[in-house]
Amino acid sequence: MSIDSDELTSWYREFQRDLPWRRPGVTAWQILVSEFMLQQTPVARVEPIWLDWIARWPTPSATAAAGVGEVLRAWGKLGYPRRAKRLHECAVTIAAEHGDVVPADVETLLTLPGVGAYTARAVACFAYAARVPVVDTNVRRVVARAVHGRADSPASVRDLADVSALLPDSDAAPVFSAALMELGATVCTARNPRCGICPLSACLWRTAGYPAPTGPARKVQRYAGTDRQARGRLLDVLRTNSFPVTRAQLDVAWLSDTAQRDRALDSLLVDGLVEQTPDGRFALAGEGENT
Repeated sequence: MSIDSDELTSWYREFQRDLPWRRPGVTAWQILVSEFMLQQTPVARVEPIWLDWIARWPTPSATAAAGVGEVLRAWGKLGYPRRAKRLHECAVTIAAEHGDVVPADVETLLTLPGVGAYTARAVACFAYAARVPVVDTNVRRVVARAVHGRADSPASVRDLADVSALLPDSDAAPVFSAALMELGATVCTARNPRCGICPLSACLWRTAGYPAPTGPARKVQRYAGTDRQARGRLLDVLRTNSFPVTRAQLDVAWLSDTAQRDRALDSLLVDGLVEQTPDGRFALAGEGENT
């Protein structure tokens, strides 16, 4: 079974969310920024930070000229702040080695810092209208259900081939890819799928009576009390101070587990997100000289 391209794209044109990185005039760089930000982060949290970001740094060279500390501060609470550092490194590379223009082909995109297989294909597809398969968890779920009749499917080496086989041969392929992703994000969701409003007239999962998942239940990632939360609390202190802070100022941000706090701080230093000044204080990367 396949997915009817006309059904899907007609639905998408009528019901797609008005996301700012989809609007006319958005550049390849700005789409790349959105892809960095959207990794494991909900759209609602990304949108205001993305808008502020591209207003401040609309090009790779503008981002590259900013300090790493500025970038980390602008990233705010999007989470996984190493993404912000890698985005800055990516901007530096594009500005220095690619004439301030985001590459258009997947192979070159994959050489950029922080750009993996999904991001490279997403940028090639959505910024340059390339006919390449783009597979995220939403796309994988739609294909598993509509094409294979399964409730869900783990990541597989066959994913790209599966999606590539579904792409229209025409210039409609990028719109089809966006529509497939949108369907998984808004209708064919992991929990409580809204099958009654699905635009697809043919779906093997629906035909089979909605069989339950056969694999182990996916574990829900816990955040409260984790090293990630501890790291975030320490970064909050540094983001709200324009000058280096003392260890005592950091310590009060995480009092429940001193060993965990020490581990979180050490990992921030190792990741290059935080630096220590000669007098023993701490600052965001690149801001240790503000003594």
